[in-house]
Amino acid sequence: MSFADQPPRSPSPTAVDAPRTLRRKCWLSLAGTVVVVGLVGLVLGGRRHEFATALTSTPVSLLAAAVALQVIALLARSEAWLISLRAAGARVDRRILFRAAGAGSLAAVINGSLGVAARIASLRRAAPGSTPKLPALLTAEVPIIAVEIALAAIFSFTLVVPLGIPWWVPVIAVTLAGAAMFGLRRLSDARRTGLCAGLAVMRSPSGGRLIAFTLLAVCTQVLRSWMMLHAIGEDVSMLDAMALLIAMFTLGQLPIGPSTGPAAAMLILGAHGVASSAAAGVLLAVSGMLGSLLFASWALLDRVISARVARTAREVTGSAVAAVPGPALPAAAG
Repeated sequence: MSFADQPPRSPSPTAVDAPRTLRRKCWLSLAGTVVVVGLVGLVLGGRRHEFATALTSTPVSLLAAAVALQVIALLARSEAWLISLRAAGARVDRRILFRAAGAGSLAAVINGSLGVAARIASLRRAAPGSTPKLPALLTAEVPIIAVEIALAAIFSFTLVVPLGIPWWVPVIAVTLAGAAMFGLRRLSDARRTGLCAGLAVMRSPSGGRLIAFTLLAVCTQVLRSWMMLHAIGEDVSMLDAMALLIAMFTLGQLPIGPSTGPAAAMLILGAHGVASSAAAGVLLAVSGMLGSLLFASWALLDRVISARVARTAREVTGSAVAAVPGPALPAAAG
């Protein structure tokens, strides 16, 4: 049975409570952002001039390049999402899915879970007959997140020096990540319907493409972090940029919104200078938000243009049908 043949989906209690939950997450993220920004302001103290100088000395060209890298990362992750959904049986058009991903990218600036919810809601509204049920849509995110966590575990050795963690912690992280990937692969083989339908890419030949696009997204983000750090004069390596990205990924699970960048930068690179590290975090947050805004703006504009083109096509078709003369009536006899 195709998705188009599925019976109408009645709203569940979870779906009814979703707006309330989303509002709660927005308020939590806003409160978390205010708290973190206040703490950053206290830590900076008398270094505000140094902080402002680091921000204003950044070339606009580098900021534009960082925004472009953010867009590339969003496109790569959207392609990975498409691969995962198609392995789960979805027949959604790439353009429609990228529009949904654009809406989710803007919501993700506030809160990561809000981004997932907005992306899935937009996709179900745009292509209800071409997407699997909600449980499979949710679990289709799991393979991508698993790859991201595995990459973070592999490069977690970069946190040994800046955070002083024991050397065996990254070893344990890599072992657990590998066990999780193996477990997901076995689960996708054992159960292929319902909630586990979204894990189909774990046993699919297209899994390699998913890993490649996820890796592209992660590497692009590492390069963006490295560029922003060098833009303010920080002499750091790619390993430092990887450590910063891992910290941002970890702190991004907390409801602290756009303040993730400054908090992670001060945590990882505070030894290089508190003010300059905070400035680098702000630049990362700004370039990320601008890239997400560009992606979301394209999604909205493309949706409006596509709707107008479809409406014009319907009007032209209707006019052409109306202009076709009907069959001639036979002449009356005598």
